[in-house]
Amino acid sequence: MLTLNSTPGNPVPPGGVLVSLRADDGVELRAAHWRPTTRNVRGTVCLLQGRAEFIEKYYETIGDLRRRGLAVVAFDWRGQGESGRQVTDPHKGHVARFDDYRRDLMAVRDSILRPLLPEPHFCLAHSMGGAIALTGAFEGWLPFRRIVTVAPMLSIRMVRFSTAAGLLARAMHRLGLGRRYIFFGNGTSMATKPFAGNRLSTDPNRYARNADAARQVGAGAVGDPSIAWAASAFRAMARLNDRRVAPAIAIPTLIVAAGADPVCGTAETERFAAALRTGDLILLPGARHEILSERDAVREDFWAAFDAFIPGSEPFDRERIGAAAEARV
Repeated sequence: MLTLNSTPGNPVPPGGVLVSLRADDGVELRAAHWRPTTRNVRGTVCLLQGRAEFIEKYYETIGDLRRRGLAVVAFDWRGQGESGRQVTDPHKGHVARFDDYRRDLMAVRDSILRPLLPEPHFCLAHSMGGAIALTGAFEGWLPFRRIVTVAPMLSIRMVRFSTAAGLLARAMHRLGLGRRYIFFGNGTSMATKPFAGNRLSTDPNRYARNADAARQVGAGAVGDPSIAWAASAFRAMARLNDRRVAPAIAIPTLIVAAGADPVCGTAETERFAAALRTGDLILLPGARHEILSERDAVREDFWAAFDAFIPGSEPFDRERIGAAAEARV
């Protein structure tokens, strides 16, 4: 039975509706949606998680969005959280191919977004979710009016020789080893590792909160990915870094990059953003990979950029917001 888990420092936002739905290939997905806490309804934001994330990790963000007059839908991608698995080890972050994530998002669109939640629809995408959103925008199937993506997965800094790693992962996948963990991989969630030296946040309190939430969801906070996931991820990133992709994206896009991101490459993110014809970039100095779980000053800068971009009724002053972020350093 699906649940929304709660810890003392991370209670479930009140008023949510928990939903079980199925993608068109039968994989069960966990989703939930909330109405705004304001009288004025400004639209809906769909949260697109990063790899190994889960709904519980976004409770604070859900509250922030609802106070802005926005309905929210959150869901777990297949292979993580409490959504269905395609391997027997529930701790293994596995997906057969990145195209399957499109199936998940289309299921959420058809079952929740379109029939239940107010227009206009926007997305707030983190890391892997950003790569999925940008791919969908390029291919023309993304069901959102505007995109905000935080530290999108356009490259992976955790791998020293990424080109060679990608070739090796694809070769092993073709040999039928796609369901195995990546080399030296295991089922331990990155979110439960010690704060000292972590790659995700400089805020010890939010880091501890997320670690408690990860322990509460258990296998939902998956560990390392499978070889199939890695092969698909490298293929997706290579495609996004084709110089023809960014200029072809027609959906207005705000990219918020972390200046001290040890997970995804900030330089690649800046190059991609510079090529967008309908996009803007905000760089938050000193922030690590999980901007939404960062210290208050970083989050304030993020929300200032978000509020200027969503729902799009005001001119977006990138220079003013960027200068304010620089001044906080």
